[in-house]
Amino acid sequence: MATVKTNVMRILDSAHIKYNTYTYDNKDGAIDGVSVASKIGQPVERVYKTLVTRGASKAFFVFVIPVSKELNLKAAARAVGEKSIEMIRMDEINKVTGYIRGGCSPIGMKKDYKTVIDSSCENIETIIFSAGKIGFQLELPPQTLIDFIKAEVADIAE
Repeated sequence: MATVKTNVMRILDSAHIKYNTYTYDNKDGAIDGVSVASKIGQPVERVYKTLVTRGASKAFFVFVIPVSKELNLKAAARAVGEKSIEMIRMDEINKVTGYIRGGCSPIGMKKDYKTVIDSSCENIETIIFSAGKIGFQLELPPQTLIDFIKAEVADIAE
C-alpha cells in the first residue's frame, strides 16, 4: 500500500522535521479526539485537538488542547489579548482554515493564525494531533511544534 501523505506531512518533510504518523479507521464516524486516542492506542493526555476561534476584534485564533479537555474561553482570550473569543461555526472551518471538522491541523492552515498550545504539553515528551485529514494523526515533540508554527504556550484548557 502506498503511503498517503497529507499536506501537513509534506510541509514537515520540506522543513526536514521528523514525525511519527498514526492512521485510524473512521468509517464508524467516531472522529472525536477521545475515540481517536483509543483507536491509535495512545493515552488521551498525549492527543490534542485544534480549535479555531474568533476574537472580539474579528481576528481568528487557533488553540491546541488535550482532547479530553475543554477550552477555557476566558483564559484563551487573555492569552491572545482579546476581550472575548468564541468558537467559529462548523460551516466556517473550511473557509477559514482550508480543513474540515475532524481534520483540522495547527500546521498548514490557509493563513498563519496566532496559535496557543495548552501548557499541559510541557509535561509530555510528544504530542499527537491531526495531520490535516480525518484518519491521520502526527506525533512530534511539543517544542518542535511550538518552534515550527511560532506558537505560544498558556494555561487555556479546563
